[in-house]
Amino acid sequence: MSKSEIGLIGLGTMGAMLSLNIAEKGFAISVFNRTSSRTSEFHAQAGVLADRITPCDSLEALVASIAEPRAIILMVPAGAPVDEQIAALRPLLGKDDLIIDAGNANFRDTETRAAKAEADGVPFLGIGVSGGEEGARHGPSIMGGGRKQAWDQVGHILTAISADYEGTSCTTWMGQGGSGHFVKAVHNGIEYADMQMIAEVYGIMRDGQGADAATCAETFKAWNAGPLKSYLVEISGEVSAATDADTGSAVLDIILDRAGQKGTGRWTVIEAQHLGAPIPVIEAAVAARNLSAMKTERERGEATFGAAPVALKSDALSVGELEQALIAGKIMCYAQGFHLLNAASTEFGWDLPMPEVARVWREGCIIRSTMLNDMAEALTAAPQDNLMFAPFFAKLVEDNMPALRKVVATAISHGLQVPALAAGLGYYDAMRTGRSTANMIQAQRDFFGAHSFERTDKDGAHHGPWGA
Repeated sequence: MSKSEIGLIGLGTMGAMLSLNIAEKGFAISVFNRTSSRTSEFHAQAGVLADRITPCDSLEALVASIAEPRAIILMVPAGAPVDEQIAALRPLLGKDDLIIDAGNANFRDTETRAAKAEADGVPFLGIGVSGGEEGARHGPSIMGGGRKQAWDQVGHILTAISADYEGTSCTTWMGQGGSGHFVKAVHNGIEYADMQMIAEVYGIMRDGQGADAATCAETFKAWNAGPLKSYLVEISGEVSAATDADTGSAVLDIILDRAGQKGTGRWTVIEAQHLGAPIPVIEAAVAARNLSAMKTERERGEATFGAAPVALKSDALSVGELEQALIAGKIMCYAQGFHLLNAASTEFGWDLPMPEVARVWREGCIIRSTMLNDMAEALTAAPQDNLMFAPFFAKLVEDNMPALRKVVATAISHGLQVPALAAGLGYYDAMRTGRSTANMIQAQRDFFGAHSFERTDKDGAHHGPWGA
């Protein structure tokens, strides 16, 4: 009996969909789940793909069913479960057998696992997989990290199952260690920010302009035919248009305003602080999700202080200005995300292929958008430069920033929440201010802590007269 070309452990939603994707692309795959009934159920429901799938009821059976050198994908919850699975699996494998963690791991955990694998002389990969259930089934965006030799062992399979953008596979090797999972985390941070800015514009339309969900749906649909064409704007139109079968109401109107998160956006913010890379739009988006969870406190605040005065005059903001504000905010967000990737690449010695990062995100992942084409071109010309300074995006910023300023000012003056859009505006103003107010901070630091400061007219470290 012929053996499988690859194995997979963990048949939750993502693992199951990825297994079907692999089988559909013509690769024989062996699968195992801790709960054996789930393995049997999955195989029974695989339909015409069942012949390419070998269900296994033990790790020993899984290992025996895969051709050497073996490659096994882990799709188990991040954290301790990954280490536990590796510890159980590694003694059954040979020195050339590859373990691939394809879950939402913290890149620092991946760095530790990669270092241990290197010390033990065995291969290991940590890959970021984006696209949710649909992407896993029909073609995700894949960001690989680890030894290049290990990537080459399975690259043909990962390329085959990934999303395709005009004939180009949306998968690539990013670099050593945890680089793939770091790129995935930054992707998710950008995703948080993109979603938050869309929600803020939706809030202006709903609460400031009195637009119902159906009207918002038409606006998003129109925007998706222009510069903002993207998966998130597209689905924002679809969810706005959806009607609840039980009540007949717009689905948006019956959804509780408390957003969840799995932690990858938070990791992005934490690492940005470690690296000294400012990402204020993403930070604002993560904070906004945390605030959304404080439902009881927010209701108490409304009862104590009254609801924010939100009514706008009918001509206060146009749909076009809202669109332009979202364009400008999006550029600020992506500029910060790519700046963070550059900072990490330098710090960890990854040599991340910046243009390829943009290309990998063009299809299959949640933040896919037409704007990423232009970002890839800009990063090809100047991979280390801030994206906002690329000629194409500098012109877009110049054209659309006045609208962002007007939208933020109008929203804030009427009590409408726009933290991510406001953070984008603040970043833009900071980045075009040649002399900031940090001289005051340096003076204060020297006054209370004798930290010293630099002068504009002399080299070296200096102290103020207060030190005497």
